[in-house]
Amino acid sequence: MSDKWKTKQDGWFFTKKGDSFFSWANIKEIIVLLSIVFLIRTFGFGLYQVPSGSMETTMLVGERFFADKFSYLFTAPKRGDIISMNEPIYPYSDNKIKRLFEEYVWGPSNWTKRIIGLPGEIVEGKIEDGHPVIYINGQKLDEPYLNKYPLIGVYKVDPSRLFQHIRKGCSDVEFLQNITFYSYDPDVSYQNQIFYRINPKRVVLGKDNQSILLWPKDAMESYEQVEKMHQEKNYWDGSDVFRVELGKDEYWCMGDNRRGSKDCRCFGPINRRLIHGRILFLIWSLDSDESWWIVDLIKHPIDFWSRIRWGRCLRMMH
Repeated sequence: MSDKWKTKQDGWFFTKKGDSFFSWANIKEIIVLLSIVFLIRTFGFGLYQVPSGSMETTMLVGERFFADKFSYLFTAPKRGDIISMNEPIYPYSDNKIKRLFEEYVWGPSNWTKRIIGLPGEIVEGKIEDGHPVIYINGQKLDEPYLNKYPLIGVYKVDPSRLFQHIRKGCSDVEFLQNITFYSYDPDVSYQNQIFYRINPKRVVLGKDNQSILLWPKDAMESYEQVEKMHQEKNYWDGSDVFRVELGKDEYWCMGDNRRGSKDCRCFGPINRRLIHGRILFLIWSLDSDESWWIVDLIKHPIDFWSRIRWGRCLRMMH
């Protein structure tokens, strides 16, 4: 064969002489490197972005966190840990190989919650003096981390566009999907809010033309989409009234933002295998719901810097 071509016998892919090419040794090195990166990201540590407000105000949408996965290989999760877990309501495959692929490579999204109940414990949600409380094995749980601010409804899109969509036959579910709820300080103007910048033109107003607020001390009513589950003495329906005796490897997890969190109240206990990391450190905080911060920077090169929550960056989580 002409020396213009290298062959597999020489250890190279077919390519013209002088062009760039990879040897089999290069390919093997890349495979080994990617395998090491995969193992570190799967069993060592993880970097996560907060996609929802379920953990407000401990964690805000747009914040990036560092999670330790390694220690959970040797120690069990503890009460109060802020964890990263695989989406519990994802339709996991019954095939063991595919299930492993879904859990460790691609499939369910990452959720972040706080561990409330541990294996073997009885966790109860009750209403006392009109406010929700939690009991663990008969003892009332102190929860200083709970969100103390009300939530305000804000349209994700221009309301005029949304109402046009409604007149064309938008369902109630589609309408609600275009509303998000932010932690809100009623004593501060919309422009000077400490958590999220709020556009007053997009605030959801009630019949009295006042903003709709969900107060943290009010009890959560059951979700209409959640069928009340009964398992012997256990029950839950998405509300703040529930009871569950946790089995082996079962945990009860909830969001710090109880009025805005879809958690074990809706889908019941989660299995230990779904928990894969403990959130330890907040890297930085940006008031944005973009998946990639670089996209936000390109779209808003000037305003981007004013939306960084500098005071929340680089701190330990607890």
